[in-house]
Amino acid sequence: MRTIDFSPLYRSVVGFDRLATLLETATADSANGYPPYNIERTDENAYRVELAVAGFKPEELTIEVKENLLTVQGRKAANDGQRRFLHRGLAERDFERRFQLADYVVVTEARISDGLLSIDLRRELPEALKPRRIDIVTAPAQAPLIEGEKAA
Repeated sequence: MRTIDFSPLYRSVVGFDRLATLLETATADSANGYPPYNIERTDENAYRVELAVAGFKPEELTIEVKENLLTVQGRKAANDGQRRFLHRGLAERDFERRFQLADYVVVTEARISDGLLSIDLRRELPEALKPRRIDIVTAPAQAPLIEGEKAA
């Protein structure tokens, strides 16, 4: 297991706390590979995150977005001891996956099918930030003035 100490980074980067926190979170998430996931770009401003959550029911999954952080949690209901396994190869452990979202990215839909949890995301820029075309108005040509004459 490889760990990286970011404390020297915190001392030397003033005002970049968020960046340092993102680096630390990224290294912590890469160490845990469960559950596996895909991030897909479906359109110019649309994305899809797919997580392999085989064995989880929809009521055992929680999706939350807070301050540009998408959190997906899976909490398995307690096994009452009614099931006795001879071999247990399917992972049914609790998990928490976090994804840092860019500004103006919102979750539009979440669905589960065939053991895959799909979360659709869309970047929605406010009208004030969208590029807009400015028309150029040309002034009408003025007739040259002759000295001593008044324009009518």
